[in-house]
Amino acid sequence: MSVSASPTTSRGLALDALVRIEHGAYANLVLPGLLGRSGLSRRDRAFTTELVYGTTRMRRACDWLLRPHVHRSLDDDVQAALRLGAYQLAVAGTSPHAAVAATVDVAPSRARGLVNAVLRKVAAALPPEWPDLATELSYPDWVVERLTNDLGESAAVAALAEMNRPAVAAERDDGYVQDQASQWVAALVEAGPGDRVADLCAAPGGKATAMAAGLPSIVVAGDVREARARVVKANAARLGLPGVAAVVADARSAPVAPAAFDRVLVDAPCSGFGALRRRPDARWRVAPDDVDRLAELQRQLLESAAGCLRPGGTLVYSVCTMTNAETGAIDEWLADRHPELVALERPGEPWAARGRGALLLPQAAGTDGMYLLRLRWRQP
Repeated sequence: MSVSASPTTSRGLALDALVRIEHGAYANLVLPGLLGRSGLSRRDRAFTTELVYGTTRMRRACDWLLRPHVHRSLDDDVQAALRLGAYQLAVAGTSPHAAVAATVDVAPSRARGLVNAVLRKVAAALPPEWPDLATELSYPDWVVERLTNDLGESAAVAALAEMNRPAVAAERDDGYVQDQASQWVAALVEAGPGDRVADLCAAPGGKATAMAAGLPSIVVAGDVREARARVVKANAARLGLPGVAAVVADARSAPVAPAAFDRVLVDAPCSGFGALRRRPDARWRVAPDDVDRLAELQRQLLESAAGCLRPGGTLVYSVCTMTNAETGAIDEWLADRHPELVALERPGEPWAARGRGALLLPQAAGTDGMYLLRLRWRQP
């Protein structure tokens, strides 16, 4: 699968990763392993990440630049090399000589002449005249159309453009790296000393550990997959948080007593359209039908979560996406289905109102896009 048995340069390693991603690997899972075994310097590792994430994000745009100059089918490794070169030429600002020569050096030997010729033609045709916004921003048409419909054109375009930028690492006081928006969500659960807290979709454990830090609270952190629950357990152990209990459980039928928790967080599986900066391949994996399927899953999770909550307790729903089906429509469903759950005050700027909850657009504060709805079980 790899183009080289042991790539020793940033571009060689990036090409190896891009081929693996083309074959189904997740960028945020495959790249750390390759980097860890590479021996590259910190600077070169950062450059490799930029090449892999950037080329993956801009795949559609790169393919459009290459199409006029390629007149036959290509093997995956050759296609990946051409995309890597096109990304450096058209997006990363690499000088044409360096972009072409360095990419040819790591391309499969049987195709180096082709790669050299095509990339020189791409360089000569810059700057491009893009055929449409979706190609220029490098998203599937349906993603652009859906977010434009749900957010309005100006906000959607700004969000999509923002998510083509590299994610900014935000480090907590305990050293855990977590997007600022996720840190805000964990804080807005407002877990206090002695609270019994459930984080029903906890992996990798960022919010669970944030809620448990410095408090004598018990945080039950569940995930449906055993491997992901082990990640939660490992993160809690690394941070020295014995109050986090990682469990394997399907949150749609959580094995807990009714009304067992003071606070319940449902950070639900979603289309992830607010976190495309750090999940560069997600825009190519999510299909239109996935949004409705995930919205149904979110309703099932919230139905279960409501049963876990004690009278007077707080239920927090969050998703790192911006589609109306997974945000405002979920709020409307909850209001109809559970009138005993009343909305708490939504956070202020940079959050914006959406229904009874709040929406954080990626361009508002340079974070992931996020939706948050806080509810309290009104005392009978």
